[in-house]
Amino acid sequence: MFKKGDMAVYPAHGVGEIQAVETKKMAGMEQSFYVMKIIDTAMVVMIPCVSSDKVGLRAIVSPDDADKVFEILKQTDVEIVQQPWNQRYREYMEKIKSGSVFEIAGVLRDLFLLQHDKELSFGERKMVDTSKSLLVTEIALAHKAKEEEISAQIDKIFET
Repeated sequence: MFKKGDMAVYPAHGVGEIQAVETKKMAGMEQSFYVMKIIDTAMVVMIPCVSSDKVGLRAIVSPDDADKVFEILKQTDVEIVQQPWNQRYREYMEKIKSGSVFEIAGVLRDLFLLQHDKELSFGERKMVDTSKSLLVTEIALAHKAKEEEISAQIDKIFET
């Protein structure tokens, strides 16, 4: 159960702050909602408390798990299956929507490796930005660091 002021991750939207826990009457039944403001977009979403697990709402990763993200990003001996860009895009989007910081790190790594072999599509380039942004925000919170520092660490990993 989250409370006001807690930071949490809402898959595909990113990290946000629980602004309130409100009870609303819907279809004759009272239901509690988390009111969450997403950091990157300032979008406010309401998530039913009873289904928060189903939609993947979760706490920020631990510093140890955040460090594991860097290990995933550093892996270069990964085989990327050759497939049409749109099929790859769908698969990667599912991984991003899972909300798993490890899956998102895998997507970012794979796309960086792939761009050495071929030009990424517009959608894939946008996905690089999205996945990096999601990782930077969460890792910065996990390590109580500045986002710029985390972004620079990720950029350094992918320098060739």
